[in-house]
Amino acid sequence: MAIPVETIFLDPGAQGTLQSRIQQLFAEAILSGRFRAGEKLPSSRRLAAHLGVARITVTAAYTELVASDYLTSKGRSGYFVSDTAPKPPDFPPPPPRLDAVDWPRALGQRFSGGVTPARVPDWSSYRYPFLYGQTDPTLFDHQNWRQCALRALGQRDFASLTSDYYDRDDPELLAFIARHILPRRGISAGPEEILVTMGAQNALWLTAQVLLTQRRTAAIEDPCYPALRDILTQSRCHVAAVPVDADGLPPEDLPEGTDVIFTTPSHQCPTTATMPMARRQALLQRAADLDALIVEDDYEFEMSFLSPPSPALKSLDRDGRVIHVGSFSKSLFPGLRLGYLVGAAPFIREVRALRASVLRHVPGHIQRTAAYFLGLGHYDSLIRRMSDTLRTRREAMESAIAQHGLTVAGQGAFGGSSFWMQATDGTDSDQLAAKLRAKSVLIDPGRPFFFTPQDGARHYRIAYSSIPTARIEPGIALIAETLKNWP
Repeated sequence: MAIPVETIFLDPGAQGTLQSRIQQLFAEAILSGRFRAGEKLPSSRRLAAHLGVARITVTAAYTELVASDYLTSKGRSGYFVSDTAPKPPDFPPPPPRLDAVDWPRALGQRFSGGVTPARVPDWSSYRYPFLYGQTDPTLFDHQNWRQCALRALGQRDFASLTSDYYDRDDPELLAFIARHILPRRGISAGPEEILVTMGAQNALWLTAQVLLTQRRTAAIEDPCYPALRDILTQSRCHVAAVPVDADGLPPEDLPEGTDVIFTTPSHQCPTTATMPMARRQALLQRAADLDALIVEDDYEFEMSFLSPPSPALKSLDRDGRVIHVGSFSKSLFPGLRLGYLVGAAPFIREVRALRASVLRHVPGHIQRTAAYFLGLGHYDSLIRRMSDTLRTRREAMESAIAQHGLTVAGQGAFGGSSFWMQATDGTDSDQLAAKLRAKSVLIDPGRPFFFTPQDGARHYRIAYSSIPTARIEPGIALIAETLKNWP
């Protein structure tokens, strides 16, 4: 029996080359039982014409499927599903299952729920994606990253690819962080004071687990990074939310009894406020008076295209009480999940032991690939290119915001990639986001950033990291129009 060519279609949303997509199409059809052993496939010429691809692409896909024993070639007769192709499992239907577990009682702890922002999985299909933290494929250096990944797969780096590091990190990545990344922030640290993490969020979780107990108090900024608030809630420590102002976290408002202070001084999340030098010194002094530790999340310091970034708190620390969190997720790409912790050796030793018991270490191949990308200068070139583009987009967004009369609630002094916005009283940013989404506009509502969600009802964040410059003004116009006609 021949398989009708009219039943074969490529998924327009699938990833990969045309050849790989055709291979995947047939492999999935065979594994699902849709195409069966002995059935004849359409000729390469006919399938190529049907799919609108080159005939050589179909021929190459068929050849690979033959090599994988999914297909067999019978001379001039064409291609057929192989008799020895992988077969779908022939399991009997499972009996009805009754869940007798009382899950509300059985769950000792709960981590779901809350107001943590939900991500739109198909954000790139929207015309005006003002979402923060997503990757712009037009800016990323695919070719050099691919070359570094291939190099890390080579025989010379076989150990970094296959070894169990247990509680250690890639020495080449550690060396680059110590010699090149940290000195840009004025920080000097040895290998025993640095730990590689699965991004900044993992670094914050490890830190909270090591430093906090149910009897200790953590001070956080309000509004703040939502994931941090969730982490602290899960740790069951006491949480003191300190409202920020135009200069970030006010040291004098930190309550007595605070044990750990979490702050984003260089680029407050989400208001983007930059903490002035005098306040940084005051914060260090206040922490010393409280005998508290400071956890400094130094995200986005690379995006300093308006003016040089302020010195990191860690660089001003003379008591060893500042723990520095850095990440490559925003400067390279979020899916990389690569960050680092810098702190006193006794602290890093405990965090390293905890990491080893949970996930052992960040995959060696990822670490070595990143080390090559950083060490060969590709990272610096990427940052310069991104900074130039973000400067242009920021200027376009500033102009559009002014043109359409929107209100900026906070903006950083050195750059970044977003604006913190404020609408009029009575606006609900969740409803605003829903209305805009119907117009192919994506924004971040403000509620999830606040300790008391209602406080963020009229705030929202718009970012320019993933939207082309030409689409910024039309997208801002749609936001302004929606707000003008509210509700």
